Order: sequence, then C-alpha cells, then structure tokens
Amino acid sequence: MIFKDLLNTELASQLDGDTTGLGIQDTLKYLSSRFQGEIAFSTSFGQEDQVITDMIFTADLPILVFTLDTGRHFEETYKLMNQTLAKYSKKIKVCFPDKDQVEKLMTQKGPFSFYESVENRKECCYIRKVEPMQKILSQTSCWITGIRSGQSEGRHSLQRISYDESNQVIKYNPLIDWSIDQVKEYLKLNHVPYNVLHDRGFPSIGCAPCTRAVAEGEDLRAGRWWWENNSSKECGLHQNEQKGQ
Repeated sequence: MIFKDLLNTELASQLDGDTTGLGIQDTLKYLSSRFQGEIAFSTSFGQEDQVITDMIFTADLPILVFTLDTGRHFEETYKLMNQTLAKYSKKIKVCFPDKDQVEKLMTQKGPFSFYESVENRKECCYIRKVEPMQKILSQTSCWITGIRSGQSEGRHSLQRISYDESNQVIKYNPLIDWSIDQVKEYLKLNHVPYNVLHDRGFPSIGCAPCTRAVAEGEDLRAGRWWWENNSSKECGLHQNEQKGQ
C-alpha cells in the first residue's frame, strides 16, 4: 500500500545517505526491498535505459519495468523492444495514452499540430507521455530513470536521489554522473542490445516526427523538437524537478 504522505525530501536525503558508496545494482536492490511492489523503472529504450534494464533483469530484481508507447515511435525502437524481450525473457509493461484524448487531438488539430507552436507540442506530449506516466506514478513510491546530467544543461542540477514533489515519488537517477562513454562501454562489455539509431547520429530518441539526427558539435538534445529554437527541449516528465520544485 502506498503512503504518499510519507514521501518527502527528508526521506530522499536519508535514502541517499543509506546508499552512499553502494554500486548501482546494490542500490537498486536496497530500494526494491525498501519499496516492495511500489518501485518502477521507466524505459524509452535509449542507451542509458538499456543499461538499467540489463542491471534489473540480470539481477532478477522485483522492479516494474514499463514503457510509454506514444504511437509515434521509430520502427527501430520497436525492434529493440522485441530484442530486449527476447534476450531477458522478462516482461515490460506497455502503457498507452488515453484513446479518447488522442482521437480528439487528431480530429481537431490533425497529425502534425505539434509543429505549429510550442503550446501544441506540449499538448501532444502531455496527452501521449505525461498523463500516462502520471497514472503509473500515482501507484508508485520510487521512480527510477535513465537520466544523465550530461544530456543537457537543464539536467546538470539533478540529484542522484531526490523527492519529485509534482509526482509525489522518490526519484532515483542511477546514471546521473555517468558519461556517454561509460554507457557505451557497459553496453559493449555486457552485450546489451541498443537502438541502431544511436549509430546514425541520434543521441536522444523520442517520437519519430519529433526527432532528428544531430550534427557534430550540436547539443545532444538538439535533435529533439528540432524546429523549436527557444524551448526547454523537455516533454514535461522531468520539468518540475529541474526547476528545483
């Protein structure tokens, strides 16, 4: 049973202290024991997420692994999901957006309304990603993510373990201090499948209409919502924590 009122910054600080010095798998094991049946990892099948998926599945940890299917993913992402299911013989929960909301959006604004304004893009992200995520997190006490601080300037201030007030969960970012080279080395050494788009200039992979490859020297998230010049390059899932809330 979830007790949201017991989750707070003090608990996050305590958990951070309890796990200081532990490796990622030991920390995952500790948290899965502390939050039995109420701990979940969200994967979008990026390189970082594949590292964490491998750690959870190979150690057979009792952590729910789930993904948001927006309905707009690359074919390569679905192929990787299939590879991952085959490799580990474990289940990944697939969460879809509300059918009625998607139908309304598509009927009223068409399939590419997100190109027209930042507001429209955020509306699409909210329907397809944020709201389905919130439904899962409402039944979760501890949320594990694949965020790295090096992915964008907005993520530099994120902590390893913190309290996400907007979702009322303890948030654990195990790879927060990892470099991309460490991620790639782990994938190689442990023979972990990854999205082939990463080899084609896609450091960050989201929905197909909203993601392009990046050129040399560009920011790692320049390929996300690439037509927007002054947006935060976030869909809203991690926005509140970045503002220090």
